[in-house]
Amino acid sequence: MDHKNGSLVTEFILIGFSGQWELQIFFFVTFSLIYVATVVGNILIMVTVTLSSSLHSPMYFLLGNLSFLDMCLSTVTTPKMITDLLAEHKTISLWGCMAQMFLMHFFGGAEMTLLIIMAIDRYVAICKPLHYRTIMSHKLLNRFVMLSWLIGFIHTMSQMVLTVNLPFCSHNVIDNIFCDLPLVIKLACVETYTLELFVIADSGLLSLICFILLLASYTVILVTVQQRSSGGLSKALSTLSAHIIVVTLFFGPCIFIYAWPFSGFARSKTLAVFYTVITPLLNPIIYTLRNQKMQGAMRKLKFQSC
Repeated sequence: MDHKNGSLVTEFILIGFSGQWELQIFFFVTFSLIYVATVVGNILIMVTVTLSSSLHSPMYFLLGNLSFLDMCLSTVTTPKMITDLLAEHKTISLWGCMAQMFLMHFFGGAEMTLLIIMAIDRYVAICKPLHYRTIMSHKLLNRFVMLSWLIGFIHTMSQMVLTVNLPFCSHNVIDNIFCDLPLVIKLACVETYTLELFVIADSGLLSLICFILLLASYTVILVTVQQRSSGGLSKALSTLSAHIIVVTLFFGPCIFIYAWPFSGFARSKTLAVFYTVITPLLNPIIYTLRNQKMQGAMRKLKFQSC
């Protein structure tokens, strides 16, 4: 049979959340509210950063881009998951599944790179404050953002180019709330051991290495500040704590899902929900509730609009 010319599988079945109808309604309401809060919160950050002159600095420029990526990452999976909660047959087309995986790794890879760029920005701001504006110029920031999108594209294409032509002959049940690359690969009716190892190297180890590098960079910043001034350490901790929280919450589930993608962790829907639903909401919460400058800019824009 020529599988490439005509795969027998034209759609996948997403098991999603099973349980009583009352529980499905509870999940529907909860995740709908979280998604709306995610979209509104991240749009609010982007609008505030764009319109407020007091936030026209490298840090907030990168934060606005992070909010955009968070919103996109959540939108790729959450609306489909929410509608499936009320659907009797939870299906997604073959190409819809491929598009979902492509966009997830695209935005995820771009956000991974952007978090590293934000660590570089904090290093320059804290360790080289007198040269901060000169080093982190608008030209360099634009190049950094373009680089993050390019790496995200390369990251997803390197995996999807090997996945899109896989033949799917009979098995089409995905035990998850969205099309997860490791689980979809296992449904192919050909040997995929080499591709499975590539996914581990490309997504899992990349996430783990980036996470370690980010923690190491924050450690270097704190050590440098402590050596220069004991009083500056508390200020540096206050500045970096939000970044460390975002990095940990973003990379933690990602590492478990993709560093050990074919173990029991891959089927943990709790991690899947946390990575695609909860984490994108934490960015606006952490950066608005903890950042007085952001709160002040939002209040100012609110008064101006009134």
